Amino acid sequence: MKTVTKLVAATFVALALFIGTSASAQSISKSKLRFGIGVDGLLPVGSFTDAANFGIGLTPRLQYGIADNVALTFTSGFYHFFTKPIYLPQGVLGAGERMQNDLDIIPVKAGIKAFVSSNLYVGAEVGAGFEVDNGGGNSKLIASPAIGYASKKWDIGLRYESFSGQGQNYGVLGLRIAYGFGL
Repeated sequence: MKTVTKLVAATFVALALFIGTSASAQSISKSKLRFGIGVDGLLPVGSFTDAANFGIGLTPRLQYGIADNVALTFTSGFYHFFTKPIYLPQGVLGAGERMQNDLDIIPVKAGIKAFVSSNLYVGAEVGAGFEVDNGGGNSKLIASPAIGYASKKWDIGLRYESFSGQGQNYGVLGLRIAYGFGL
């Protein structure tokens, strides 16, 4: 993982732990479970823009309040990235042919969400992303700092997600809009 990514993730975690614990009257309650289902828009950044145009996702999230303003989260789901076509050079398998394999990832992440005011939060998640194209693929470490707004029913969050492993590192900006309810 790049040093800048590590620094951003550490900053969000520190904010979540130190600032979030002093806020009150949040939209999460201690010892309560909430479930939300979100739709994600995913925008590749950095070198990943050479391979993919954009992505969409569906992400269910379970969160458990450990304080009135701090929750543990578990997020999974499915990401689908629409990749750019690749043209094979002369002399390689079907020279001049266009190949395009979309990328599908199943993320499995655990994290923390801390409210810094009544509806604004910072969060951080870490986990694994499992590439599932063509019968399986590599797995990647995922690190993801986030900021967002949550009410009793809606959660709108913006995050940066870093994927790293097997000599590859890439990232996306994600916008998640979710509907949630207490269990």
